[in-house]
Amino acid sequence: MVYKFRVILDTEEDIFRDIAILEEDSLEDLHNAIVNAFGFDGMEAASFYTCDADWAQQEEEIPLFDTGDIAGEQKTMASYAINDYLGGENTKIIYVYDFLNMWTFFVELAAMEEEETGVVYPALLFAHGELPVDSMLKNFDNAPLSEQDMFGEFDDEMDDEDFDLFDGDDSFEDFGYEDNWN
Repeated sequence: MVYKFRVILDTEEDIFRDIAILEEDSLEDLHNAIVNAFGFDGMEAASFYTCDADWAQQEEEIPLFDTGDIAGEQKTMASYAINDYLGGENTKIIYVYDFLNMWTFFVELAAMEEEETGVVYPALLFAHGELPVDSMLKNFDNAPLSEQDMFGEFDDEMDDEDFDLFDGDDSFEDFGYEDNWN
């Protein structure tokens, strides 16, 4: 069988790719298809995360590389066929590429069809939208940013008068870079 996925980038704009891939291909093959479909260089780490039907609860991480303490102990994307996790009731999985930028994708199984002769899989079926220069800022707190205390206990409420304590202190060497601090 051929699995047809819609891979949606987590952004405000509609940016997605439709990919067809064989059900027995590995999750690493799906990773490579996503990387190619969105134009990434493929040089960053990535993981799939199993989730519930509402994309909410992330359950199991399936990494690209073995990051366990003991080599070979942790299974990777290459260890699992796509149909090990997706098909039937389970149609959704989360994909994260490049953990510094946190490119996050919602991957949904849209259809299961018979393999077409002459088609090379995986195949990019449709592309909509262009990848932005930067990924979206991820907020992993449930409270809106306006309600979050960004400084917490480190907000010491210092003001300009507090900095007067350094006036007349000759223990600091003057490097003459005052122009840089304006």
